[in-house]
Amino acid sequence: MSEPFEVDLLVVGAGPTGLFAAYYAGFRDLSVVVVDSLPEPGGQVTAMYPEKMIFDVAGFPAVRGRDLVASLVEQAAQYEPVYLLGRDATDLSDVDDGVLVRVGDRPVRARAVLVTAGIGEFSPRPLPAGGDWLGRGVVHFVPDLSVHSGHDVVVVGGGDSAFDWALALHPIARSVTLVHRRARFRAHPGLVRKVEDLGVELITEAQVAEVRGDADGVHEVELELGDERRVLPARTVVAALGFTADLGPIESWGLDLHKRSIKVDSTMRTNRDRVYAAGDVASYPGKVKLIATGFGEAATAVNNIAVTLDPDAHLFPGHSSNQT
Repeated sequence: MSEPFEVDLLVVGAGPTGLFAAYYAGFRDLSVVVVDSLPEPGGQVTAMYPEKMIFDVAGFPAVRGRDLVASLVEQAAQYEPVYLLGRDATDLSDVDDGVLVRVGDRPVRARAVLVTAGIGEFSPRPLPAGGDWLGRGVVHFVPDLSVHSGHDVVVVGGGDSAFDWALALHPIARSVTLVHRRARFRAHPGLVRKVEDLGVELITEAQVAEVRGDADGVHEVELELGDERRVLPARTVVAALGFTADLGPIESWGLDLHKRSIKVDSTMRTNRDRVYAAGDVASYPGKVKLIATGFGEAATAVNNIAVTLDPDAHLFPGHSSNQT
């Protein structure tokens, strides 16, 4: 076994809450390692809606998902956190003055752990007829809209994500068609109206029966509408069918869990010594799952961790605007 990487705080999850925690821990003079199973920071925002506008982050009338992540990474960078991306945090064990966590093939010895894992590890639900074309025209996420410029796009799904992608792709695609197997949509009615107002065709009570193409990728999809069939041109098929999620190895850490979340107290501490949680993964009475909430929880957790690690430290270090 290689020598453990030693750090004050291990942050498990590189979404917005984890990135802000990395900044705030640096502000409290704590060394930080941030780990995430995804290959780049940003968590669900980066993976699922980087181009989506977010309207409920304080101080921003609207901010694009990828821009918010970039700003959080820049904010944390002044304290030089170490990122271990594309790796799972697996086994956790107690050691003197801290915990030992295996991160991929690297042991990390941390004086405290803050879990900011959001909804946990998530996997998109597959499009049954499009499995052979995944990555060759069939996609689950659209991290770069420009790749699909000038394409005929078919979006499959009826939730917010499906309508978000339709909205985002409409200005640059040659055509956008949304296909859903039911007559009613799960998406917010206001979002549905926006897509309808753009003139996007909504085909309901239909399923993708076959995806066809050649060595260059997808060219068309065949829909099944009851006893009828219809063929649509398609260079891109966005399978926005939702996803499954779980906490993965974290579920074996002996934490007090409620469904896919971790119970915490008012200090964001879990039932396990030196292990805290913040953001969507944390659970307590009256919880409201917002990015803005996660930011406050991250600061609360880090300040309480600072006191746990140094009982002489002040719980509130003062406002950052007072620092020189």
